[in-house]
Amino acid sequence: MALISYTNSYIGKICVAMTWWFAAVVFQSLEISGGPIMNSVNSHWRPATATWYGSPEGDGSDGGACGYGSLVDVKPFRARVGAVSPILFKAGEGCGACYKVKCLDKSICSRRAVTVIITDECPGGYCSGGNTHFDLSGAAFGRMAVSGDHNQLRNRGVLNIVYRRTPCKYPGRNIAFHVNEGSTNYWLSLLVEFEGGDGDVGSMHIREARSTEWLEMSHVWGANWVIVRGPLRGPFSVKLTTLSTKRTLSARDVIPGNWAVKATYTSRLNFSP
Repeated sequence: MALISYTNSYIGKICVAMTWWFAAVVFQSLEISGGPIMNSVNSHWRPATATWYGSPEGDGSDGGACGYGSLVDVKPFRARVGAVSPILFKAGEGCGACYKVKCLDKSICSRRAVTVIITDECPGGYCSGGNTHFDLSGAAFGRMAVSGDHNQLRNRGVLNIVYRRTPCKYPGRNIAFHVNEGSTNYWLSLLVEFEGGDGDVGSMHIREARSTEWLEMSHVWGANWVIVRGPLRGPFSVKLTTLSTKRTLSARDVIPGNWAVKATYTSRLNFSP
């Protein structure tokens, strides 16, 4: 009996030690990443209104105010894009955020929500006056309907909806940086693509080759950031901090020394949902 008691006590001590070790590792991971996805990503549904634009089964934006250009016409953006009123667009800092949107008219709307990615801003009309409004692609708008009633739902015009933030998911894709046209060694502008998790960018820094200093970039418009300094010497590492939860990710030497204008450079990393 004494041996059994000793064995149980020893096993218990090991379990306690492993529990504390695991907690410490998790805590350190959260410190490094800036913590889990924000509560608002998993928040309650909130009321808003919605319309649609473009062709009935179309992708909506032709480029859009976020600067994603032709990306809105291909997966994973295709048919999932949406423009939002200034209150959610946040002068471009809301670009890339993902939302679930669901309409409330049970006579014509299904119970399922459609997931949209913010790629554009809708000024004026229903989007003005501090209103929370979504102007969705025709395809995304129609997907909220009961099967077979897509056209009838689009004919309704303005819908009362509910929405909530949701983590962005880009399976098989990592964060990429597109070098914008006009960039030089003295004026370097980058567009952020395929950011998972929060989806939004709150701040961005760049580090030159053989340097330990992170240089802050300025938000220009949409999902575009710029640094005016020089001459800048690559390869460049890029550090992103999300707007919503302040999670941080650093992509080392992601942009090579012989970078080219209009080229896109993909990192090996992405935020997990």
